[in-house]
Amino acid sequence: MLTAERAVSKAGLDAVALKPAECDVREALSVPLDIVAIDYEGRERLPDEDVLRELTAEKEVRLTTPVRADGFDPLGDDSLYEWLPDGIRQVLVAGHGAYLTDDEVGRAVAPRLRAARERAPDAWVGTEGIERIALAAGGTQYELLSRSTRRDVRALRAAGFDGEVALYAPTALTDDDDEILDAVGAYVSRRRPVARALPDDAATDASAQGRAREVLLKAARDYALIGSVADVRRRIDDLRDAGIDLVVGYPARGVDEFAE
Repeated sequence: MLTAERAVSKAGLDAVALKPAECDVREALSVPLDIVAIDYEGRERLPDEDVLRELTAEKEVRLTTPVRADGFDPLGDDSLYEWLPDGIRQVLVAGHGAYLTDDEVGRAVAPRLRAARERAPDAWVGTEGIERIALAAGGTQYELLSRSTRRDVRALRAAGFDGEVALYAPTALTDDDDEILDAVGAYVSRRRPVARALPDDAATDASAQGRAREVLLKAARDYALIGSVADVRRRIDDLRDAGIDLVVGYPARGVDEFAE
């Protein structure tokens, strides 16, 4: 059986994405990948400054910073920029409405993203929902894996884009259908094409049956990196051939699967 270190290394991932609401982000220190991306799940969930310093001593740390949120608004309240420890790099995003107030949701994204990029020119730019604005802003484009990723990235390269493209994907190093559904079923069920195809009130975990189970397992292969280590490696190699530079895996079955 492969050790976790060998499994993650052989799978071909470049970075791990962690959610501070789910784990102590210091667990990234046990993951044998050089880059850790920390998701934004509200101001109250931001890791402590000391924790971020501890991580930056060992890893390249990229903290998601929503440009419409107070504290990270480059055209308004930007107080959290001063709070960020030296060495922290950013992933600039518009910000998910679940973590924004009504006032923040109403703020214009484009001028804020441009101002934030001027302040942090090495930042990645999250493209979800703002693909054209993100591309205009430049920098590393941070995409979500989807069924059209290969086609979209090939088209981007063919059009002359020569910047970096990073890809985020929930990852489960297993080929057991029940484990796959428990790990990523709820996530893929929220993607619009999947939500439209699912029967009403269908279970999205291992208890899913019939049509729902079929839809979810197919979608898991479109929107997540799942399967044996060799399966995931082949998928990542294929994505690199299409033009992806960096692959960021979210450990959908817990950080322990990625840890040494």
